[in-house]
Amino acid sequence: MPTACQPEDINQICDGISDLLPELSGSRILVAGGQGFLGQYFSEVFAHLNRGLLDQPCEVVILDNLITGRDGAGNPDSGRGIKWLNHNVIEPFESEERFDFIIHAAGIASPFYYRKFPLETLEVSTTGTKNLLNLARDHGAKIIFFSSSEIYGDPDPKYVPTPESYRGNVSCLGPRACYDESKRLGETLCRIYHEQFGVQSRMVRPFNVYGPGMNKLDYRVLPNFAAHIIDGQAINVYGDGTQTRTYCYITDAMTGFLKVLVNGSPGEPYNIGNPEPEISVLQLVEEIEGALDQKIEKHIIDYPDSYPADEPLRRCPDITKARLQLGYEPRVPLADGLKRFFSWAEDAYRDTE
Repeated sequence: MPTACQPEDINQICDGISDLLPELSGSRILVAGGQGFLGQYFSEVFAHLNRGLLDQPCEVVILDNLITGRDGAGNPDSGRGIKWLNHNVIEPFESEERFDFIIHAAGIASPFYYRKFPLETLEVSTTGTKNLLNLARDHGAKIIFFSSSEIYGDPDPKYVPTPESYRGNVSCLGPRACYDESKRLGETLCRIYHEQFGVQSRMVRPFNVYGPGMNKLDYRVLPNFAAHIIDGQAINVYGDGTQTRTYCYITDAMTGFLKVLVNGSPGEPYNIGNPEPEISVLQLVEEIEGALDQKIEKHIIDYPDSYPADEPLRRCPDITKARLQLGYEPRVPLADGLKRFFSWAEDAYRDTE
């Protein structure tokens, strides 16, 4: 499989965080879930920074237990200041050397996989989060917890775009509860540890991040569509296709995540995503047709049994908080991002079964 992270994307992320380099220089960083879609970008960004952009290289420890069988990222090269360990964060992790930053990106975000592994999905966001918060407390580290826009559930239309202050419309017994409710509890733990122990915890709520490196078998909308299109098959649109989303290209998302990690207010959540355009799945198909300059055959079908019901009808972030506090601003238009993603997928997905 080709290298997932494209050099131009890594350069763009590093350019976007140039103001953070003094804080990252010479630091020790723990990345939980470092072999996942987002984790591999953290690995590549820190490795790139270590090639001369930092006054002193950072030291990075990557944790992952590969529960979903991901093999796209490979083992990071320890020669770039990165060390990979097979570890499940549900079990405590100990280190004699202190960490300055902890990135908790471990989790099972694909609806297909969290339906398959509901207890593991719940535990990584609860027990795993508590373990890493304990580590952050003991080390005096800044920690970022990857929550989800799913915590808002199916929002009241009056609260779309959705601000961080919206309390959510979520069922604790619904088919997605193992994911969205555990993310909500993970955020509660972050706030408690900040208030009780002074832990510098931050939370991010990503909104539909996409880009090179997405697993072909994640069963999320863009890799699912790409796999079918590349194989010359019709795509399947679940439901009636009118559910809406916004999509954030990986370079914009990573820039936002790192800004929250270093400069976010302790104990606070931040929406990270692109607030526009908010489009339906059927409109997304049209956008892909424009990006690829080809007609795409589609079938509108009922949700399969393997995909959890209760999908939110709308999802669109209000990013005012990140804009005002962190200077965060998405820069990659949807058409450009789709071209970059499909250009990568054209080779990557053909080389995988």
